[in-house]
Amino acid sequence: MLMTYKFCFYKSIIKLMKLPKFASMNFSSKLVENAVNQLSSLPGIGKKSALRLVLHMIKQEKQNINQFGNSFIDLINNINYCSECFSISDNQKCKICSDHKRDKSTICVVEDIRVMMAVESTMQFKGIYHVLGGLISPMDGIGPSDIKVEELIQKVQNSEVKEIIFALSTTMEGDTTNFYLFRRLKDLNITISSIARGISIGDELEYADEITLGTAISSRLPYENSLSK
Repeated sequence: MLMTYKFCFYKSIIKLMKLPKFASMNFSSKLVENAVNQLSSLPGIGKKSALRLVLHMIKQEKQNINQFGNSFIDLINNINYCSECFSISDNQKCKICSDHKRDKSTICVVEDIRVMMAVESTMQFKGIYHVLGGLISPMDGIGPSDIKVEELIQKVQNSEVKEIIFALSTTMEGDTTNFYLFRRLKDLNITISSIARGISIGDELEYADEITLGTAISSRLPYENSLSK
């Protein structure tokens, strides 16, 4: 019985190996093909999904499609980065850094704007942010000089900062960046804390729900406590 099962299994595998490969899409219009190629270059969108989107857009009003395309052109041509926290902004200063009600003595260090938006959506943090623009990853050739580390050090030295909160992903790259920042900041007479480990190890912060992330922010701990003795 077992031998018969194995024979049928291997026979099915051989049949699959002999099947012809799927041919590439043949488009009746070069315009459609170009549009599909552009959309499929985006992350998470394959050729079939791109084709469905293109066919959907063809059925829309020209005014709506022009507005759709112009919004991306305006984004690329007019986007700015905040001069203080380095997040994406419409002006020289973002809305958070320009808000006088925010606590400028507390800085939350995040990887990118996605994590900043995730933390902000919890409504638990009332300070300001510092966007690193990446994480230290020797395997990918990303070192401290490739992210906004020196800008953070200068900000702490030149302002009345009392606390730095590390809100980086609990990955190897995130922990490496946390440790490097801690070594650079530990002698500056400020409180250094990290978000509580309610976030699962290996999770990306942008996918955490508001309750979990909000609890982690409100119950943050000194970073020294996370170091092995």
